[in-house]
Amino acid sequence: MSATTVARPIAFGPSPGRTTLVLGGGTALLVIAAGAALVSGTSGISIGDAVAILLYQLTGIGPVTWPASTETIVWELRLPRIVAGMVVGAGLACAGTVFQALLRNPMADPYIIGPAAGASLGAVTALLLVPVASVGWLGIGLVQLFAFAGGLVTVLVVFLIARGRGGTPVVTLLLAGYAVSSLLSAGVALLIFNSGERLAAVISWLLGSLAGASWPRVAFAAPLIVISFSLLLLRWRRLNALLLGEAQAAHLGVDVEREKRILTGLAALSTSAGVAISGTIGFVGLVVPHLVRLAIGPDHRLLLPASLLYGAGLLVLADLGARLAGGIPVGVVTALIGAPFFLWLLRRSVVGVRVGR
Repeated sequence: MSATTVARPIAFGPSPGRTTLVLGGGTALLVIAAGAALVSGTSGISIGDAVAILLYQLTGIGPVTWPASTETIVWELRLPRIVAGMVVGAGLACAGTVFQALLRNPMADPYIIGPAAGASLGAVTALLLVPVASVGWLGIGLVQLFAFAGGLVTVLVVFLIARGRGGTPVVTLLLAGYAVSSLLSAGVALLIFNSGERLAAVISWLLGSLAGASWPRVAFAAPLIVISFSLLLLRWRRLNALLLGEAQAAHLGVDVEREKRILTGLAALSTSAGVAISGTIGFVGLVVPHLVRLAIGPDHRLLLPASLLYGAGLLVLADLGARLAGGIPVGVVTALIGAPFFLWLLRRSVVGVRVGR
């Protein structure tokens, strides 16, 4: 038996009816959220004009019956923000799904081993390099490039620290992630203390926002997240096997250490790409995978696509709420949604342990 091939498919899938309901519900949520975000705001736009503008921009066909300002709002302001919300929400939800399976912990999220802290340090460093931070490549500023690199490098450092001769124990990986994140957070705090007139820009990025979304930024993050998701979906059998425990997965033919490296790298790639264009938006990667798992079960061939749809839809809705509330950072909205859920999950776990006794 090959060391990297699972002996047989491991599936825990729900009935076809429930699968259709959950995936169809996620698709409907995403379409409704995107439509509402496209027409809602300080400047109301009819759904007919919005659709006509989209068709005109994509095909060049149709009479222009709307003001130029309406086209600018739809195509240059709202649509990039909506697509960015889809991309970031999908990436964080998929990464959270992988980390919850890899660590076998329902309270794991995409930031658990440090990519958010590394991305924050990179972004804040770039923000303070005035006026260098305005320099970019293909429309991507140094803030995004530094954040992306910082997230990936942090995960690599954590993995190298946690790795020993016998492999990479999950507990050691978590502790290493916590220690490195604490160190980098101290660095961010020091930079904030010395940020001066750039304090508002730094705080805005750290709170998470899609206000600066643009087509070049979407074009930077979207391919990375799509590639990451596609490769993760191809490994659904291995993710299912790892849910059974490392010893059982190895017995089924999975090269556990190799899969840890690959899965961690792909999840970190998705997380870093999303954080690079939005800042640190919390709880999406925690709430969505857990709720979807409760509804559809732990089979990752279904769980990953469902998490992608609901993560994208949730973040688009949260960003719409942030806009309608006066332009507050979307990270504040997701925290207001996610923190109560986290407390409920924690309480549920404690009660479960007591009942088990």
